[in-house]
Amino acid sequence: MKAAWYTKNGTARDVLVVGELPTPEPGPGEVLVKIYRSGINPSDVKSRKSRLVNAELIVPHSDGGGVIHSVGEGVAQERVGQRVWLWNCQWQRPMGTAAEFIALPQSQAVALPPGVDFEVAACLGIPVLTALQAVHLAGSLKGKTVLVTGAGNVVGNYVTQLAVLGGATVIGTTGSAHRKSHSSEGGAAHVLDYKTEAIAQRIKQITADYGVDGIIDMDFASTAGLLGQGVLKAHGTLVTYGSNSVGAIPVDFRAMLFGSFGIKAFLVYDLKDADREIITAELTAMLESNSLVHKIGATFSLDEIALAHEAVENGATIGSVQIVM
Repeated sequence: MKAAWYTKNGTARDVLVVGELPTPEPGPGEVLVKIYRSGINPSDVKSRKSRLVNAELIVPHSDGGGVIHSVGEGVAQERVGQRVWLWNCQWQRPMGTAAEFIALPQSQAVALPPGVDFEVAACLGIPVLTALQAVHLAGSLKGKTVLVTGAGNVVGNYVTQLAVLGGATVIGTTGSAHRKSHSSEGGAAHVLDYKTEAIAQRIKQITADYGVDGIIDMDFASTAGLLGQGVLKAHGTLVTYGSNSVGAIPVDFRAMLFGSFGIKAFLVYDLKDADREIITAELTAMLESNSLVHKIGATFSLDEIALAHEAVENGATIGSVQIVM
């Protein structure tokens, strides 16, 4: 099968190789999926750049969409030919979706509703599941005001859409004019430029000094500092799913204590089975009702995978970056 891989960390052009690998066979409880779209997330390029390469080679990417080609022992033969979306494909294993085929546990290949195409399928595993879990942890949002950081990014835009669907007023942050427009398209009522505006002051102006009811955050290293500036109401909750700093991050404990703030962090790769089942069922219903808007920012061939990784890294592309197999 045709595939892309790397054997060491480095820049996309230096380490990514495209060639032929053996087509895998599905083991017990597994399915073999023919990949049609492979979704690229920021975590994929970060892994290529710096995560320990603990296998002979790494085929990158965790998300994708395709068709079940064959099944292993213990899997219903009826699944052959089923259109599916995939999650956690390259999490704690070397083989991801940047290949014509992938074998993986059948639970990680979820049936696509009729009419949902593979470009949407490649958006779901990390971006939409992250957004759904974040909104679930934030609790009921009906009638509330929520700060969504990175509202013009892929995950943040899905968070914005879900929060608005849940009845919230969203204040989004972003760092460029084109992402500001994308945030508004997602339903954000106010969009602030964190590079040019005093975020805490602007939020207090918008909320008449009350602050927001909740924060759903992509970069805790930047957002933690807002907790001591009156941005979050007493008894409010900050939900975070990432940080641009991997080291210790200071938090104003006095503000957190006297504000009775809650902080909830999660890793989308490591959800409890029960939580993943809940949000997967919710996602299926939303796909069936066409409730979400999915933006595909750029597509590349597998031979152009280095360019695709660079498109994710440079941050200029709005929407999902994908490989078309």
